[in-house]
Amino acid sequence: MVVPIYDDNPLRLPHRPIVTWCLIALNILIFLAEAGIVRVPDGMLAQLGMTPATFLGNSVTGMLGPVSTLFTYMFLHEDWGHLFGNLIFLWVFGDDVEEALGRVRFLIFYLGCGALAALAYAASDMNSDIPLIGASGAVAGVVVAYVMLRPCARVTVLVTIIPVRMSAYWVIGAFVLMQIISLDSASRSEVAYWCHFGGMVSGALLLLLLRPAGVRLFECMRAEPLPVGPAEPMPDASRLPGAPNHRH
Repeated sequence: MVVPIYDDNPLRLPHRPIVTWCLIALNILIFLAEAGIVRVPDGMLAQLGMTPATFLGNSVTGMLGPVSTLFTYMFLHEDWGHLFGNLIFLWVFGDDVEEALGRVRFLIFYLGCGALAALAYAASDMNSDIPLIGASGAVAGVVVAYVMLRPCARVTVLVTIIPVRMSAYWVIGAFVLMQIISLDSASRSEVAYWCHFGGMVSGALLLLLLRPAGVRLFECMRAEPLPVGPAEPMPDASRLPGAPNHRH
């Protein structure tokens, strides 16, 4: 198991990642409500999750319209492990993406990734009556955007219990590869791998669409041009040692 802990931030974050912090806080508060600290009516969680059969009109619609569940589902989590697994990725990688996009664009990006990830999950099994919950689709989009922006940033991860520092493209590349390999077993797993895949694709596309002018991609992968100075004048052959004298 590989868990990111922190990254060496090349942007040095001149602005506080308010949206990232608010998303993390909102997910925690809603989970506490789910856990019973705040009274939640029976059956509400199933109705707030995104159920493909309901969304596509093959079953009775819940308390909210089906379109609303494309957004509500991403703030619900099954247990503490599910919540922590998503939020640690958002904590490590979200601030950089927010810094690059700006707060408003980042919020649109995050919600857009989550909604498109849910659509990918629905398309993978249109008749499923199992509600989709969790922020993993939106977070997968954030992770892919991070590696497109800062592929060579150093990230410290826990490999089992051992901290290891490596470049972001290794950490996130392994994450992306694992999600793609797991698509074959998605129908037999409780993990919504198609949601993850949809979030990753959405993250790449939305970053290209929303990034402000001047924000460069794969910056450390670009070849740096060699410095070119002013051309030096050719030496006068008549002044070189041993050169013959010419008389006029």
